Amino acid sequence: MNQNEIPNPLAGMAAPKRDLAIFWLEAEKIQPNPYQPRRSFDETGLKELADSIREYGILEPLIVARVEKEVPTGREVEYQLMAGERRLMAAKIAGLSTVPAIIRENPEERQKLEIALIENIQRTDLNGMERARAFARLADEFGLAQREIALRVGKSRESVANTLRLLQLPSEAQKALEEGKISEGHARAILSLSSPEKQRALLGDVLTKHLTVRDAEEYARVHGGGEARFKPKIEVMPDPLSREVETRLEEALGAKVELRKRGQKGLLVIGFHTPEELDAIVGKICGGETTLF
Repeated sequence: MNQNEIPNPLAGMAAPKRDLAIFWLEAEKIQPNPYQPRRSFDETGLKELADSIREYGILEPLIVARVEKEVPTGREVEYQLMAGERRLMAAKIAGLSTVPAIIRENPEERQKLEIALIENIQRTDLNGMERARAFARLADEFGLAQREIALRVGKSRESVANTLRLLQLPSEAQKALEEGKISEGHARAILSLSSPEKQRALLGDVLTKHLTVRDAEEYARVHGGGEARFKPKIEVMPDPLSREVETRLEEALGAKVELRKRGQKGLLVIGFHTPEELDAIVGKICGGETTLF
């Protein structure tokens, strides 16, 4: 055991699994995870976490990989962070010199990305672009299919497919989504337009005219069909019962739903953007997984 790896006497209380030992490691010897999908961290949130750590300590250990490297004097041990980057950053702000950690021996490179990705999704959500890039790395670098990615991160296959489609956005739209200037709903409306020129035009209107997602979808429908100039419609509040029905169906199906009532009759419109989305919607309605496409 390295002299810096000091077993924690409270390991049984703090460890997520009781058969894993917790060690106290020097914070400065823990290197960042090169597969960390998150690119930005909220400074206010970090300061609040640092205040909590000062008062209560780190309640959940970091996960690190042990790395040995050759140096002129022999072998030196370092650690590569796999999960817990916010806790490590906050611990340094709080002035802690050591932090509790679980050590994984020789993990595969894919595991480092999976653990970092899953932790972020389960805790403080990544923005859409960060998720899309992380999913793409799992697919491109490790050959995982969309269904395999979905199983690992606890999402549906259509959710993974929709997220990956964000990488097809123009660079300006990707930046706007990453900075929180547009939502993923806006992004999907932009993606429904066929040409980059139309996509950029819609992005410009979303940013300057503060279009709602519904307005953006209507803009895409109008311009996708080659109709004349779009004018944002005046928002008409739907009756509470119709809105409740739409909301419950959207949550159940994972798709945009619109209830169009005409007296006692009406239409139920379910939107989809890809064959995979339609396949998933049919599977949910019919009570099983389908392979229509």
